[in-house]
Amino acid sequence: MPERPPGLLIERGRSRQAAECSINVQALVTVLNAAFARISNVAGIELASLLLPSRHSVLVQRRRADLITSRVRIVAGLFALLTPLWILIDYLAFSWPLWGLLAGGRVLASLAFAMLACLFIRSDTMPDAYRGFALLLAIPTLFYLFAHPLLNLFDTGELAAVPAAGYAFLPFVMMAGLAMFPITALEGALFFSPLGLAVILVAFTRFDVISWAKFAGSIWLLILISLVATLAGMMQLHFMLALVMRASRDNLTKGFTRHAGEEVLHLLFQLAERQGAPLALIFMDLDDFKAINDSRGHEEGDHALRQAAERIQGILRHGDVLVRWGGEEFVLVLPNTNTAGACIVIDRLREVGFGVRPEGLPLTASMGVAERLADGAANWMQLIDIADQRMYHAKRRGKNRVVFADAAEIA
Repeated sequence: MPERPPGLLIERGRSRQAAECSINVQALVTVLNAAFARISNVAGIELASLLLPSRHSVLVQRRRADLITSRVRIVAGLFALLTPLWILIDYLAFSWPLWGLLAGGRVLASLAFAMLACLFIRSDTMPDAYRGFALLLAIPTLFYLFAHPLLNLFDTGELAAVPAAGYAFLPFVMMAGLAMFPITALEGALFFSPLGLAVILVAFTRFDVISWAKFAGSIWLLILISLVATLAGMMQLHFMLALVMRASRDNLTKGFTRHAGEEVLHLLFQLAERQGAPLALIFMDLDDFKAINDSRGHEEGDHALRQAAERIQGILRHGDVLVRWGGEEFVLVLPNTNTAGACIVIDRLREVGFGVRPEGLPLTASMGVAERLADGAANWMQLIDIADQRMYHAKRRGKNRVVFADAAEIA
C-alpha cells in the first residue's frame, strides 16, 4: 500500500481533535444550560425569588415574616442568657478596670437582647421582620464598636490573648448567624453592610499596629463567610418557597387553592384598607363546562381547565393572584386596581380568550366584577359575594358576558 503523506496524517489528527473539542464544548454548554434551568426553576421556583424579596407572593411574605420574627426572639433570648456568662472569663483574663468596662457593656447588651426577646411581638409582616432582624444584628455590632477599642487602650498580657481573639472574631460569628434565617441575596448584602462598615471603622483606628495585608485578609474572610451564610439562608428560603407552593397551589391549574386564596384575599384586603387603596375582583365561571365532562370525559374537562388557566395567567401582572375557587370557577384578585383597571384586564382576557372546547368552539366564561371602594365592601367575604352575585347575573343574561356595578355589562 502506498504510504500516506505525513502532512495528511497531521491534518486528519487536527481535524479529529477539533471535532472532539467541538463535541466537548457542545456537551459542556448543554450541561450548563440544563444546570441553569434546574437552578432557575426548581419545583417551579424562579431564580429571581431567591435574589429579590419583591418577587415573593403575599402568602410567602407572611410565612417568611412569621418565621424570621420567631427566630429573632429565640436567638435574642439565648444571647440574653449567654452574654453575661462571658463576664467570668473577662474577670479571669483582664485586669481592672478593663474587665469592669467590658462587664458593663455585656450587661447592657444582655438587657437589650432580653427586651428584644420579650417585647418584640411576633408578626406576619415583613417590615416588622426587618425591624427585628436589624435590631438583633445592631446589638452585637454596637458592643463590638465599644469593646474592641477598649482592648487596644489597655495593656493585656499573654493570658488575655485568647479572650481578646474572641472579641476580634465577633463579626465573623455574627455573619455566620445569617444562615439561620430564610433570606434573599439582596437582604444578605444589606444586612452585611453595617457590620462590614463597623469592621472597617475599627481597623482604621489600628493601622498603626496592623498591616494593610492583615486588614485585607480579615475583610476578605468576612466577605466569604457572609457569602456562605447568605447562600445557606437562600437554601432555607428555597425550601420554604417549595413547601408553600406545594401546599397552596392547585395541581391542575397551578393557581392558588381556595384555602390559600382566602388567606391571600384576607391579607390583600387588610393591606388595601391600611393604604386606602382599591382592590378589584373578577369572579369567573366557564360556560357550559359540565357538558364537556358529560360528553367528552373528565380528561377533556381537565384539559379545558388547564387551557383556561394558562390563558388567564398569561395576562396577569406581577402581584395579581389567580385562585381556583372550585370546579370551573376562578377568582382573579387585582391589588391596587379600580374598576377601570379591571376593565383593562377584561379587555386582555377577551383578546386572548379562554381556549377552545373539544368540539372546536371558543371556550367562554361569565364574569362578575367588584371593587372594594366602589362597592363599599366591609371585608373580603362581602367583596367575593358581590362579585359572585354579578357573575350569576351574567349567567342569567345569556352567559359569555361581564357584569359590573349597577347591572352594567359587557357582552
